[in-house]
Amino acid sequence: MTSSIVSLHNVGLTLRSGMGRVEILKDISLDVAPGEVVGLVGPSGSGKSSLLMLMGGLERATTGRVTTLGQDLNRMGEDALARLRRGAMGVVFQSFNLIPTMTALENIAVPLELAGAPDAAGRAEAQLAAVGLTSRAGHYPSQLSGGEQQRVALARATAPAPRLILADEPTGNLDSATGASIIDLLFDLSARGGATLIMVTHDAELAARCHRVISLRDGQIEDAGQKARLPA
Repeated sequence: MTSSIVSLHNVGLTLRSGMGRVEILKDISLDVAPGEVVGLVGPSGSGKSSLLMLMGGLERATTGRVTTLGQDLNRMGEDALARLRRGAMGVVFQSFNLIPTMTALENIAVPLELAGAPDAAGRAEAQLAAVGLTSRAGHYPSQLSGGEQQRVALARATAPAPRLILADEPTGNLDSATGASIIDLLFDLSARGGATLIMVTHDAELAARCHRVISLRDGQIEDAGQKARLPA
């Protein structure tokens, strides 16, 4: 049996707010297989983005266990989590988190260098070309549109050829043509490299392209979908 690349067991997430404690996720159990493409859908406030953040170790589960890439995330310190994300995980959230003092090319190349990747500059250039931004390589984030910043963030996340890609509305700031090309890039990376892709989306057509669609409502899994039969 193929082991899961992401596994959640009886996971809950409770956060503090001005109104007291708020239960964001409740008793989530879920397994995602290597190479699977999963869409997370549901109404706003259903917990989709929070679930994605738990999978990436960007939030800590209040209860239960989260295992990603064979690591129990609750037992890892922040430095170890950062190394795990840098080495084997690509994360694309709605906030671009680009470094404002670095050019588009440097925003992609520097994380590769920190991870010890060979020819970091060459790989960064190739990935920038893949998202159609070769001409913007020397521009800083403040000189790029929101859509261009999103494409740089995506190029940065996928440049290391990660085993797991987590994406929160990856086309939310893009026009339809650019968004379609970005989605094609994500699906192609998954198909060619065997990367697992988990993404939050409100796009029904995009969700239909996934191997499996998981529906959330009120912080709980409403429908876990049917696992696809993937190549051995």
